[in-house]
Amino acid sequence: MATLTAVGANSSGTVVLSNAQTGTGASTNTADRGGGNGQVNPGTGAGTALLTIVSTVGATPTLTVDVQGSMDNSDWFNVAYATTAAPETPVVTSLTITTATTNRLIMRANQPWRFLRLSLSSNTNVTITATLYVF
Repeated sequence: MATLTAVGANSSGTVVLSNAQTGTGASTNTADRGGGNGQVNPGTGAGTALLTIVSTVGATPTLTVDVQGSMDNSDWFNVAYATTAAPETPVVTSLTITTATTNRLIMRANQPWRFLRLSLSSNTNVTITATLYVF
């Protein structure tokens, strides 16, 4: 698994977390929105981000996705996000995918995580591509 910089001079502001990923476990890549000092640097990535998860499915599909953050790229916890249908209502629940769809999750500003990944579980016939856009 690679850790890709999401902000700064060497970044486009976009990180592909999963590209046609199947199975279970952590996303193929991890996004890093902080600086090299182990802290999220104000003004360089602690702002809002958009996580887009596009799914394709086969027969009887189901997938559980946890959006996880970490300050040290080692200790992971579920982070708050909001849906585009309710952008001011943060949730920390797992996302369950059962159809071919595009989910857009708003990663709220000023949350205490530097690294972001997805944790996939209970996957039956679902393939996802997930991209994080950092603003």
